[in-house]
Amino acid sequence: MSGGRTIYISQGEDGVSGEPDVVISTILGSCVSFCLYDADAKIGGMNHLLLPEMSSGGGGLDTVGAAAMDLLINKMVHLGASRKRLQAKVFGGASMLSGLTDIGARNAAFARAYLASEGMPCHAESLGGAQARRLRFHAATGRVQQKFVNEAPVLKPVEVPELNSVELF
Repeated sequence: MSGGRTIYISQGEDGVSGEPDVVISTILGSCVSFCLYDADAKIGGMNHLLLPEMSSGGGGLDTVGAAAMDLLINKMVHLGASRKRLQAKVFGGASMLSGLTDIGARNAAFARAYLASEGMPCHAESLGGAQARRLRFHAATGRVQQKFVNEAPVLKPVEVPELNSVELF
């Protein structure tokens, strides 16, 4: 898509547009992104949620993630989208660190629970796995391109040669 503008978003950020040549882009690991789209208004928005289940005070869906979703939706409505017409596509939630809490699975569960609680149709989902994803969301058309990022090489610790055998205490 030459001549277009790209909005790059990172953890905790979002991007919204109704311009025909705008692409919103991010890279996800265990985080999740919601790509929301109003086909009639030709307005789209995407966010990048790090830990959506962190409670902001209550429980259930009273979370930082739910607040971020409200912020994204409000920005889209401000541009002319209708909350009732929003369609979703969700991505991310990979298990990136073996042996630790599976944040990716919790994030994916949040994404599904949020959409169900809001009654928002989900037209595509790519959640879980063990690979990072690069997303390109064409805001005015709702089209999403996903590319799995090759696994990072395993880094070996640097061996430090023993300089002498004197022990200091």
